[in-house]
Amino acid sequence: MEPEGLITPNLPSVAAASQGSPIAAVAAAALGMFAVTLDAVVVNVALPSIRQDLGGGIAGLQWIVDGYTLTFAAFLLSAGSLSDRLGSRRSFGIGVALFVVASVGCGLAPNLVALIVARLAQGAAAAVMMPSSMAVIAQAFPEPARRARSVAAWAMGGAVASSSGPVIGGLLTLASWRLIFLINLPVGLLIVFLLICAGRPTATQRRKVPFDWVGQVTAILAMGSIIYATIEAGSVGIQAPQVLATLAVGVAAFGGFVLAQARGRHPMIPHELVHSRTVSIASAVGFAFMVGFYGLPFVMSLYLQEGRGLTALETGLVFLPMMIIGLIVTPFTAWLIERIGARRLVTTGLIVMATGLASVALAPAQTPVWVLSTIMVVVGLSGPLIMPPMTSLLLGNVAGHVSGTASGVFNTSRQIGGGLAVAVFGALLAERSEFNSGVAASLSTAAAVALIAATASRFLPTGNESAIGRHTQAAAPPS
Repeated sequence: MEPEGLITPNLPSVAAASQGSPIAAVAAAALGMFAVTLDAVVVNVALPSIRQDLGGGIAGLQWIVDGYTLTFAAFLLSAGSLSDRLGSRRSFGIGVALFVVASVGCGLAPNLVALIVARLAQGAAAAVMMPSSMAVIAQAFPEPARRARSVAAWAMGGAVASSSGPVIGGLLTLASWRLIFLINLPVGLLIVFLLICAGRPTATQRRKVPFDWVGQVTAILAMGSIIYATIEAGSVGIQAPQVLATLAVGVAAFGGFVLAQARGRHPMIPHELVHSRTVSIASAVGFAFMVGFYGLPFVMSLYLQEGRGLTALETGLVFLPMMIIGLIVTPFTAWLIERIGARRLVTTGLIVMATGLASVALAPAQTPVWVLSTIMVVVGLSGPLIMPPMTSLLLGNVAGHVSGTASGVFNTSRQIGGGLAVAVFGALLAERSEFNSGVAASLSTAAAVALIAATASRFLPTGNESAIGRHTQAAAPPS
């Protein structure tokens, strides 16, 4: 599911004012966040319809989901420097244009390969949009108080998309699955219109930022190879030559990435972040959260439609309570942080998530659908308990000049968690003779990962709970 609990980059205290409407700039940024999040969520309920129309097996469905996640994760670390080079609004506009073109490509795809290629392009465009949309807000509102409220509105765009995505996907799929992508055409045109209304900043802030080409290439190669090997292992077996060869390439590329970050002149990840315990644990928490929060809809969407005979719309309605609970609880997160403590709240949330995932995994095969929907609410509840306090802890424990990069590292780890969850769980579903046992194995794995992260979270710093709470209240990220 995407992108809950995003860390906002370190926004400058003085930004260029806009000659147009700052409200239009914020609306454009929030709508962009809505579109990026929706396309990560909406596709799950449409997977059976896509397979019926275009063919392919579980591996094909995995790539429809992971193609977007893979390029999103791979380009996030570099997207911020692109915004700095081109200017935030130009970068955001380019990202929106590419996103619309890729979305139309998805909607008109004549076959599965074309759809997957278009999803790869969509993910890359989404990565360009996300950091530049935050910079657009920084330029529109130089005053910290108004900017904080604008950031909250931006985050709400993602929260609304996460909550409504399954139902929107179900409704559109009743007519055609292609509409879940083609709807981005009018949305993109509206964003462009809002950007025009927002006008140009009186002084566009740009700066040359060294680009880590070695780090970027090795990151893409490592993530792509490992996810490809995992998906293929479900179809042809882990010992197949192509799986072993691709896995070896991925491991070698990952080694190259680590070397580039350690010895490069301008690494994507500064050394102070590499050696930060808070950043390492936060990345592990974000990874574990997305394994459960992204893997569950993928697995259960297939199970409810293919195993229980539900329609796409009915499946979306089953997920609706799980998504809405985050909207209800998130406004109270700051209050909970101040009284319970951010670290304890993160640990509690991970345990709650593990409990919910394990409960769904252990549910008997004939468990009523409404019971499954109720149990999944527990997993939805974990979102506001984990992501906002984890966001605030990380922001409060990294230096201001690297907080934007810390945001990129954290969100990249989240996307990798979601991508690997779909790859691994799809392989488990493909390997099992009975679909139900594959569902149980997948969700049990996600529960175990959440428990491991809960253990690691005990080593997070406690932080200034009052300050963290106020920060979270000002700009609570979507859950």
